[in-house]
Amino acid sequence: MKNSFLIICILLVCLSCGQDPVPKPHAYLRLEFPEPNYNKFQDSLPFTFDKNDLVSKVETKIIPGATESYGLTLEYAPLKGSIYLTYKNVNQNKENLIAYLQDAQRFTQEHTRKADEIVEQPYINNNRKVYGMLYEIGGNAASQSQFYVTDSTEHFLTGSLYFYTKPNYDSIYPAAKYLERDIKQIMESIAWK
Repeated sequence: MKNSFLIICILLVCLSCGQDPVPKPHAYLRLEFPEPNYNKFQDSLPFTFDKNDLVSKVETKIIPGATESYGLTLEYAPLKGSIYLTYKNVNQNKENLIAYLQDAQRFTQEHTRKADEIVEQPYINNNRKVYGMLYEIGGNAASQSQFYVTDSTEHFLTGSLYFYTKPNYDSIYPAAKYLERDIKQIMESIAWK
């Protein structure tokens, strides 16, 4: 009896030995988003642009104490993020345009502490008088994309993308890329009134 028990134990030990266990690599959810469908967004604002139908809520605010300044929030509830737009009127002698440009660039550069990289993509459309810059921010920064556009005489619009979660670039990357396409559409479709 003792011998059969010993033989069974030895067989079990020998048969159970194999390769060392290897932990499985981390996996991320595969997120699929609907193909964007854009429609012209017209409001009492001094500009129009194409808005994705995936936007679940649009909120417009007049910025107090400023001449013709507006805030606009495009909320993407399914993606748990928003694109925040701020419009400012450029004064006649264009003194404030330089300050607006510097503020937009400085705001983007504040993300360098957490960002792995910041890629600049200039945008120029002479026919529509739209000139600007798109910043793609890689890494665990608070905002993954920022941009500004202007006609350099009367209008200035800046925008930022934020998610309602602690930044984890690997996790939000698919949604950030999807919304970056919407930001490019806003820049390319903007029309000044």
